Amino acid sequence: YRYEWKAEEARKNLLRTHTTSASARALFQLARQEKFTPVKYFSIDRVFRNESLDATHLAEFHQVEGVVADRGLTLGHLMGILRQFFTKLGISQLRFKPAYNPYTEPSMEVFSYHEGLKKWVEVGNSGVFRP
Repeated sequence: YRYEWKAEEARKNLLRTHTTSASARALFQLARQEKFTPVKYFSIDRVFRNESLDATHLAEFHQVEGVVADRGLTLGHLMGILRQFFTKLGISQLRFKPAYNPYTEPSMEVFSYHEGLKKWVEVGNSGVFRP
């Protein structure tokens, strides 16, 4: 970024901007297992972003992140888990759209039809970790 790094700036408190660190830690623990066993990890936490506020973006929201690890899982399994998750939240009209994420392949965005806005809005992002 071509700026001078400063220790005092790095030590400043910052509100959590994502929960990915919890998933990274879970994956690290999984990689340290002597014998692989299937697992499911989920984290739910409040996060804060410097966003322009509108009907689909807030500066504060809850992020849900999960990792399901087993052999033989497919994109179809991921879609089924997401459909079940959102249905339990009362969100049943879903569409999946291919997307690019640098850390997963294949990746997809999840959209739901919002009756109040009368349009499809993104409600999630997902993907399958590369081996």
